Amino acid sequence: MFLPAIDINPKSSAADIVRQDYRTADIFRKYGIGYCCGGRWPLEMVCATQQIDLAMLMEELDRATRTLQVSPTLPFETWSIDFLTDYIINIHHRYLFTTIPALGESLRDFAEEHTGKYPYYATISSHIAKLESEIIPHLRHEEEVIFPYLRQVAHAYQASDSFAGLLVKTLRKPVAKVMDSEHEILTNILFSFRGLTGNYTPPPGACTSHRVILSRLKELDHDLTQHIYLENNILFPRVISMEKELLERL
Repeated sequence: MFLPAIDINPKSSAADIVRQDYRTADIFRKYGIGYCCGGRWPLEMVCATQQIDLAMLMEELDRATRTLQVSPTLPFETWSIDFLTDYIINIHHRYLFTTIPALGESLRDFAEEHTGKYPYYATISSHIAKLESEIIPHLRHEEEVIFPYLRQVAHAYQASDSFAGLLVKTLRKPVAKVMDSEHEILTNILFSFRGLTGNYTPPPGACTSHRVILSRLKELDHDLTQHIYLENNILFPRVISMEKELLERL
C-alpha cells in the first residue's frame, strides 16, 4: 500500500521540502536546484528563473515521497526458492545497484568538504567504496552463479528422482562461504556506520545535506539488514537442507 505523500506546496522552498523528506533531494539534484544552505527560494520562483516545468517537478517530487509499505508478516519462509530469489534480486539487488554508486559520490564530496569538522566521514566514504568494489561484484556473482544453483537444487529436490543427488554433487557451489564470509563483511560495515554516526543521529547544527546523507545511510542499513536476514536465515538454510538430503539419497 502507498502511504500519503508529504504536502508539497509551490511556495515551499527546496530546503524545507528536503527537511520533510530526504528522498526529494535526488529530484532537486536532477534539476540542479540547491536544497542545502542556500535553497530557500519558493519552488515557483526557482522554476520560473531556471525555466523548469513546475508541474513536472511537482509530479516527480510526489512520486519520490510515496512510501511502499511491505508488511512484516509476509510469509517469506513459505515462498518457493524461485520466488524468494526473484524477490531478493528485484527488491534488494536493484536497490543496491542504484544506491551505492550515488551514495558513494555524495559521501566523497561531503567528506572532502567537511574533513576538519567531521573527519570520520572519510572512514564512512571508504566503507561505501568497499561496498562498491566488492559487494556489487558479489551481487552479480549471486545472480549469475549462486542463485541459479539454488534454483537447480530446489527443482531437483522437488523432482525426487534418482539422479537428483548426483546433479547436486556435480553442481555444488560454496553457498556456506557466501553466507559466512561475504555477509560478515556487510555486517561489520553496518556496525561501523552505526557507531560512527551515533545510529544515524544528526549532530547539532547539521546542514540539510548532512541530514540527507545520514537518512540515506539509515535507509541502506535497513535494506541490507533485511537482505542479509532473507539470505542467511531463510534462503540459504533451506537450500542447504535440501542439498544435504539430496546428497544423502546417493
